[in-house]
Amino acid sequence: MVTYYDVATGERVELSGVTLANWVAKVANFLVDELDAERGTRIRIGLPSHWLRYVWILGAWRVGAVVVDDAADIGLAGPDLEATEPVRLAASLRPLGGRFPAEPDGFLDVAIHVPSSPDVFIDLDPPAPDDLALELGGRTATHADLLSGPGLADRIVREPQPVADDAADLAAALAGGGSLVMVAGAGPDDLARIAAQEHARLGEEGR
Repeated sequence: MVTYYDVATGERVELSGVTLANWVAKVANFLVDELDAERGTRIRIGLPSHWLRYVWILGAWRVGAVVVDDAADIGLAGPDLEATEPVRLAASLRPLGGRFPAEPDGFLDVAIHVPSSPDVFIDLDPPAPDDLALELGGRTATHADLLSGPGLADRIVREPQPVADDAADLAAALAGGGSLVMVAGAGPDDLARIAAQEHARLGEEGR
């Protein structure tokens, strides 16, 4: 369902529906078991466009948390370690979900703590349709809004974009059975080449 390219490093990660679901379950279990997250917990995902960003958006939704851009309870930072939330997480964004050389002071390295979580999530308190799912860039949406939006049946190529747009793409792909190819560090020729390789179409703004 999700494929990620980093043109600069040559990295390519492909997550099938099953693999993505396993990752999402691990994140959800970690959030609930280790961080006491629950419906309404506010999570800021401060990662650039990356396959882990998709995983964490879906993991947050799985436990009924709200993906936000401020006033968060939990903050997830990338290698820049920019987070001031009460609970701070960090992802190195190294290939294959690798760890930091040493766990950063004041942060939990998700590559250390998430993989050992169960890959099946038992949802004892699922989000209600009218629970808030995201609050980003002035845009809000409930879980019902996500499910009722237009579905995406195609396989599309995306360049890096704001979290709100990645969230919208994920919701549309889940609703319509589509798939996403995220490409970082690409020029126009790279995008066209990768789209052809992946049998995908180039995404247009707002679509």
